[in-house]
Amino acid sequence: MFFILVASTVVVLAASVWAVRRATKPLGMFGEAAERLGRDVNAPPLVGSGPLEVERAAHAFNRMQEQVQRMIRDRTQMLGAISHDLRTPLTRLRLRAELIEDEEQQRKTIADLEEMQAMIAAALGFARDEAVVEQAAPLDLAALLQTICDEAADAGADVIYDGPEHARCIGRPTTLKRALADLVENAVRYGDRARVTLAIEPTRLRISVDDDGPGMPAAELERVFQPFYRLESSRSRATGGVGLGLALVRAAIDAHGGQVELTNRPGGGLRAMVLLPLSIGAAS
Repeated sequence: MFFILVASTVVVLAASVWAVRRATKPLGMFGEAAERLGRDVNAPPLVGSGPLEVERAAHAFNRMQEQVQRMIRDRTQMLGAISHDLRTPLTRLRLRAELIEDEEQQRKTIADLEEMQAMIAAALGFARDEAVVEQAAPLDLAALLQTICDEAADAGADVIYDGPEHARCIGRPTTLKRALADLVENAVRYGDRARVTLAIEPTRLRISVDDDGPGMPAAELERVFQPFYRLESSRSRATGGVGLGLALVRAAIDAHGGQVELTNRPGGGLRAMVLLPLSIGAAS
């Protein structure tokens, strides 16, 4: 009798575990789909199978994803159209500014118009980047970083790379190169030099870009990732930039399931930290 009771208990427990796993499996599927959508809005739709409720939920999830994609696509197209249409009146204003007799007022007016033209060009570039989805491919992140540093050094910048010779992963090569090159360029422009470090950790790749500049106020470390946001103390007309660079960097890193943040180093200077999962391909 005792053995029958034990056997019955084991069977009930096994059946309970199976039932719980079967019931919670769709939740895991939706969780993975939500994370995938958060990394890449153009991720493939969710394939739901099973009970009718699961299929309905999957259909609703896919419909929501389509709406998000359409909203982003419409926003990007509108941004590109507005930026393109503004070029013509700005050109007319530039011609009229040439007729201003007061040289000081003429210089200021032309400088303002040139800044507006730079912002429009950046907005058009942002719209083009948003419209193009680069496919993931095998890449050597260490070689990519070394190339960025070598190109900057060839241009006369003080840039040093410290890290392994190879770090293979799956990612979007052009997108990553542009984002990481922007961080190196910022370090050189505002901090005189860039020290780029790559470390391979158990579950992720860690990239640090350090400079010797003045750093920035703690309250601004997150704000500078907002589109068109600039620090007046460092990003002036003399140094260039319209405030889209770091916004594009974060978008590129987010698309790979990674993180990017800025911190002031204890010894002085600014550090841009990029964390990328080892399985970058899972984000594409």
